[in-house]
Amino acid sequence: MGSVFSPYYARQHARRGAAVDPDDHCALNVALYGAGGKRWTMTERGRNRVQRDREQFTIGPSRVQWHGDHLRIDIDERGAPLPWRVRGTVRVYPSALCRFNTALDAAGRHRWGPIAPGARVTVALEHPQLQWQGEGYLDSNEGDEPVDRPFQGWDWSRARLRDGSTAVLYDLCELGGSNRVIAERFMPDGSHQPFAPPPRVAMPGTLWQIDRHTRADVPHDGSQAARLAQTLEDTPFYARSLVDTHLCGERVTAVHETLTPQRLRAWPMRFMLPWRMPRLA
Repeated sequence: MGSVFSPYYARQHARRGAAVDPDDHCALNVALYGAGGKRWTMTERGRNRVQRDREQFTIGPSRVQWHGDHLRIDIDERGAPLPWRVRGTVRVYPSALCRFNTALDAAGRHRWGPIAPGARVTVALEHPQLQWQGEGYLDSNEGDEPVDRPFQGWDWSRARLRDGSTAVLYDLCELGGSNRVIAERFMPDGSHQPFAPPPRVAMPGTLWQIDRHTRADVPHDGSQAARLAQTLEDTPFYARSLVDTHLCGERVTAVHETLTPQRLRAWPMRFMLPWRMPRLA
């Protein structure tokens, strides 16, 4: 809702400020990686194609709905820039729901919290024909202003630990130069506790020259604290990666994201985004 990456939302916000209706800028983002090739969907739809209430959120032909003990995501989208179809169902079974929520910036205008930091996920797709299951994660970000207003950038990561808990790191840098680190461990029962942020570690930059960093324990055996395993998304303002790292005394594989929101302001970016994020009003 009110996608922070939407060039259409940014255009309206520049003209109308806070009067922009978030319901008029909604999208379901699906990213598939693997041997079958990559598919990406993020078609924005206006308020006439959106319906939502306490239990369901319909965006065009797709729907997200609480269904008994799980979240059901019915996907019926076409990719961009190549219009390959993505259709099927994802089910997210939380081990527990979590009420943790915290501010990301000093003014408290941006907030984050995991809804289901640990979950079992099943995927059944018709287009392309794929099925698998594994562990998953569900969280929420919200803001009272565009994300490029306070932030210079951030690195985020989450990793599943041996006991089924999830370790999350948020490393944030505001435009004024202030930094904040959130290091929180979420237990399978929904409880949580902070842990001491480990040292900051630099990783290789992206093809678009985004600097990537994470935080990792210094291993006792002298091995590398964190190693970039795979880059999944490499865009001018955002990168998603897999990282082999050390957290909470364990060697783990983390999902890692780097965002440089200031690049969203550049006019070439606003020109390029509609190719990945078309709009159906």
